[in-house]
Amino acid sequence: MSQSSSSVLAVADVAVVLAVGAALAPLIRRLRQPRVIAEIVAGIALGPSLLGLLPGELTTHLFPAGVRPLLSAIAQVGVLLFMFLVGWEMDLGHARTRGRAVLGVSLASIAFPFGAGAVLATWLYGNHAMIDGHRVDQVAFVMFVGTAMAITAFPVLARIIVEHRLQLTPVGVISLSAAAAGDVLSWCMLALVSVVATSAHPGRLLEVLGYSALYALVLWAAVRPLLRVLIRRMSRNGGVSPQLLTIIAAGVFLAAYTTDRIGIHAIFGAFSFGLIMPRDSVEILASHVRIPLEHVTGLLMPIFFITTGLSVDLSELGGSGIVELLAIIAVACLGKLAGVIPAARAAGMTWTDSTTVGLLMNTRGLTEVIILNAGLSLGILDTRMFTMMIVMALVTTAMAGPFLSYRPHARAGGRATAGRTAPGSRLSEAASPGPAE
Repeated sequence: MSQSSSSVLAVADVAVVLAVGAALAPLIRRLRQPRVIAEIVAGIALGPSLLGLLPGELTTHLFPAGVRPLLSAIAQVGVLLFMFLVGWEMDLGHARTRGRAVLGVSLASIAFPFGAGAVLATWLYGNHAMIDGHRVDQVAFVMFVGTAMAITAFPVLARIIVEHRLQLTPVGVISLSAAAAGDVLSWCMLALVSVVATSAHPGRLLEVLGYSALYALVLWAAVRPLLRVLIRRMSRNGGVSPQLLTIIAAGVFLAAYTTDRIGIHAIFGAFSFGLIMPRDSVEILASHVRIPLEHVTGLLMPIFFITTGLSVDLSELGGSGIVELLAIIAVACLGKLAGVIPAARAAGMTWTDSTTVGLLMNTRGLTEVIILNAGLSLGILDTRMFTMMIVMALVTTAMAGPFLSYRPHARAGGRATAGRTAPGSRLSEAASPGPAE
């Protein structure tokens, strides 16, 4: 197939993916699920798990090998912009109002799932130790699975909380703040896993860690002040220069390239660039930067899901795979609930509120899918393990909506927190549609 033919077919594939996702969205919405569930399901359905089972090898004809790299390149742009938005949304300042409760819930939401996931990974390692003839590093595998279990999908969580009118309750504030603080720590852990997986010897490990520390220092001490000056100069008199969005997007891609060259996955560069974005001038930045980028990622992220779906094959699991899948889902859920519920109770919350926080923190969503793709590209996960972890992410994300529907909203929704967020704050803005719905 010529390059021009591949490009044209890639464009047609984009149209198919967007159409299937749009068709599934109303059904998923009736089931009280975020939009990301429809997009994940669409990606899996168009892959070998469903469409590939039909006669005629439809998946292969629709997404031939020559087209897939083009789709992956398009998806990569969407993923990097999305990870930038995730980092930007994580304003840890909200944690100050209920610092002790947030700290306890955040640490428990990481420690218990990580420990349970590490134990599970030790058991699973023997069946997933070999990938294309090379042996996966056991330490990297155990650390990766444990950290993947500890992740909470902050963007999806924020939108679920707003949808159920919990953003001004202790449940909403503590869940969001704990997820933000916990995910920053989890991303640091995943960056370490990335280093371990790609470093062949201790000297290389120290080199990557050293360059990573230098990169973080430059971001915080030089890039962050420079961004603040640029934003101030390019947003005077109520107007914003159209070049601001271009400069920020260029910064995201340059940060991603830098971390990839260092030896850490590119998503960490985009995420860290979002973390150091200034939080002042919220309204101006929201209307001229954040919302346009959300629209772009809303179009590009479905392409990411089809590239993910092409690596998911449920038909290959078999009997032993089903047992492992059930164990993964059970450990993922129990690890979060067993850690979060007692921590929330210790902070003075009721059993109902503590359970709600646990269910919310169990949401993994799109963030988990991005992490699992990184594990696949780093050679930590084989396709069977990748498939099972994707299903786990889908199940844990789908659980929150139906369970929260039975929560007594009348009691919870009318109770504001002592440290309630202002209507114009970033938490309130989570109600706006975005790529992580």
